[in-house]
Amino acid sequence: MRRLLVAVAALAGMVSLASPASAVPRLTLPPPTGSYPVGSTDLHLVDQARKDPWVPTGPRELMVSMFYPALLPVGPKRPYLTLAEAKLFLAGSGLPDIDPGLLAGLRTSARVDTPPLPGKRALVVLSPGFNKPRTTLTGLAEELASKGFVVAVIGHNYESFATGFPDGHVTGCVACGSDSKLLPPVRAADVSFVLDTLTRASSQWSRLIDRTRIGMAGHSIGGYSTPTAMLADQRIRAGADMDGRLWSPIPASGIDRPFLLLGRESEYTPAGPDTTWAGSWPNLTGWKRWISVAAAAHPSFTDVGVLGEQLGLREPGVLDGVRGMQLTRAYLSAFFDKHLRGARQPLLDGPVAGNPEIKFWN
Repeated sequence: MRRLLVAVAALAGMVSLASPASAVPRLTLPPPTGSYPVGSTDLHLVDQARKDPWVPTGPRELMVSMFYPALLPVGPKRPYLTLAEAKLFLAGSGLPDIDPGLLAGLRTSARVDTPPLPGKRALVVLSPGFNKPRTTLTGLAEELASKGFVVAVIGHNYESFATGFPDGHVTGCVACGSDSKLLPPVRAADVSFVLDTLTRASSQWSRLIDRTRIGMAGHSIGGYSTPTAMLADQRIRAGADMDGRLWSPIPASGIDRPFLLLGRESEYTPAGPDTTWAGSWPNLTGWKRWISVAAAAHPSFTDVGVLGEQLGLREPGVLDGVRGMQLTRAYLSAFFDKHLRGARQPLLDGPVAGNPEIKFWN
């Protein structure tokens, strides 16, 4: 059992472990807190106009998970990963001894293919961290959908240890080992293609998406890719970087649309180890906030922190996974509510007593 827990610690990006749990529970994600039930479906998209940059023998193919406010909470709950995806993800993470059924057996709150609630809504695109499947942003996606957003979580093919397709084949991480600076332009092109596909008149999604209210957020490499996507595509009206180092600084021409930097305090403060946020800060010329989270680790902004905690992981001094998800959900929801729907959000004005982990650096 201890070998299992140590292995899962590597998956969660943790380095130390306290007392292991006596038994591995069934994994769960906290349910979303909004007022709408959540529906979900997967899209297999093929960009015939672009060869895949990592495997140029064919066109660029993407899997995209859509989450949306549902008419009713009916239908089967969404599986977290297929067994084949779970096996490759764990093997790629150096964790072949973990039972992949633990991940494949997880069911989320979203209902598969349940009818959406009619009406056009703001769209938020999410981009996951490098080598992580898109499913690791499920907790955030479901929260946004429960609060009335349509959400598209992009699986950037060959940039994850496991991306499953409808015919059953699963691709691996061909891009692993590449220079991180090569990824943002690829992801920006992926985002623009997804937006083109979802908003064209012939798409069923065009009836649900207000193309004038589109935002993007990403974790790690996905966060690093968000400014690049915003510079390439003016349709993205607001962007957020969750704990992603900006290896390529935002150019002097700048971004004049709202931007949120949300990261761990140990890394992302003006005097912290990272210098890329401070270097890019002056070139964010629109509304902006720089927020750090005390005791957060890199996985704290994704599902990985929550799932690792349920497996008995406990790194001394690190924010627990559920609290990390609560804060991530709260501040991302507030950001997109303010800038895509025009709502007043005092949470973004400064520290509040209920969130002592949060510091503002703007």
